[in-house]
Amino acid sequence: NMDSTLHYIHNDSDLSTNSSFSPEEERKSKVQDVVPQALLDQYLSMTDPSRAQTVDTEIAKHCAYSLPGVALTLGRQNWHCLKDTYETLASDMQWKVRRTLAFSIHELAVILGDQLTAGDLVPVFNGFLKDLDEVRIGVLKHLHDFLKLLHLDKRREYLYQLQEFLVTDNSRNWRFRAELAEQLILLLDLYSARDIYDYLRPIAFSLCADKVSSVRWISYKLVSEMVKKLYMASTSTFVIDLMNELVEKFCRCRKWSGRQTFVFICQTISEDDCLPMDQFA
Repeated sequence: NMDSTLHYIHNDSDLSTNSSFSPEEERKSKVQDVVPQALLDQYLSMTDPSRAQTVDTEIAKHCAYSLPGVALTLGRQNWHCLKDTYETLASDMQWKVRRTLAFSIHELAVILGDQLTAGDLVPVFNGFLKDLDEVRIGVLKHLHDFLKLLHLDKRREYLYQLQEFLVTDNSRNWRFRAELAEQLILLLDLYSARDIYDYLRPIAFSLCADKVSSVRWISYKLVSEMVKKLYMASTSTFVIDLMNELVEKFCRCRKWSGRQTFVFICQTISEDDCLPMDQFA
């Protein structure tokens, strides 16, 4: 009867408030044979909010830190034992707990595989995207690692949200924008030429005009890699349009900083051999 019980429990829309199954059935849903059951029960009990407040306020953070290791040990076939605990930790009131999970969600996705990731991790990932900057940075630092594990259709949905990373709780948090530029360089390999031109290009141009030089320098590299990627694509019109826009937006800019940006981008394109020299000329 255990399979039918698990099937029933994990297809229910509201596990936390449903009282139609007994404590015995609840216990069965957490049973596995990889590690001593008492050890797993002890770990799962540590995430109980009342226990965390009375025993140790940091205990939930330690549990969150250990969770990918526990999931790896149990294997994806026993993820049902940890699913509720993971969701409890992902909605913990302490941002440090959510931050810890945000930094490891890409590792957990590798352990669980694409089906479980799409069903159980993507909703948590989407929640982290709207969280505090301290939590969002964990997702941003491994954005490429997580998105490459998703199917193409699902991955494309995040193109619309990348622009939101330009907005931070504190505008002086320039490292956030620098990390975004670094990740966009990696993301170029995951998207088509049209997607790069339509969605990533405006973000790259915005980063090239950033007030902080460290962000701008990474952005020059981003634009040069974008030129290289679009040039190698079968649809060559995108790279022509991109270069024309670079000339219009930066080379002919009324501000000296814009014209300087154009020179630095040209330098990077030349140094990295992103274009044949006749095309560059």
